[in-house]
Amino acid sequence: MSSKSRGLLFIISAASGTGKTTLAERLVQIMPNLRMSRSYTSRAARAGERPGVDYNFVSRETFEAMISRGEFLEWADVFGNLYGTSRVDTETWLDSGQDVVLTIDVQGVFQVKALGVDYTGIFILPPSFEVLERRLRGRSADSEDSIQQRLKTARREVLHYAEYEFVVINDQLESATVRLQEIIAAARSRTPRMQALALKIIDTFHG
Repeated sequence: MSSKSRGLLFIISAASGTGKTTLAERLVQIMPNLRMSRSYTSRAARAGERPGVDYNFVSRETFEAMISRGEFLEWADVFGNLYGTSRVDTETWLDSGQDVVLTIDVQGVFQVKALGVDYTGIFILPPSFEVLERRLRGRSADSEDSIQQRLKTARREVLHYAEYEFVVINDQLESATVRLQEIIAAARSRTPRMQALALKIIDTFHG
């Protein structure tokens, strides 16, 4: 048996504007041995976004070629732009013993599930629809058409919350981050995950 266990995969989903990316970024800063997967996207970088840090920016042609080669764990067309998670990157990190968190939408989770990949699903909800709309309108980069489209999509996506193992309400950033930490800690303490260490300890009782 390898001395290092395979890493755990965590998937965080939420409607656009709920704050899933901000929560995931805070989570990986706080918790050891947890990294955030950076998605590939065909869209252009927005002001302040850094290639390889916020996203891996590629052309639409390159993205479509990656799809044809089966290089994505999941991918989606979101409001006319393509987003995807590298299967190779994710498997490499998990095999090295690192826990990985993905921030993907409901459509992407369906693809991961269809592949039979083991993961812990967490759905983030805003306190209310009104709060979500206010947060979206606070984004100066979003047009009114974009906001309306995102709100329409949100009404559909929130109905899938029950398909996830955990639900976290992002009412306050700090408290929501703490709840996510507790979920990660609980997943890491599951009996199958702890079995090798538990057996070593139990052996000392019969030495």
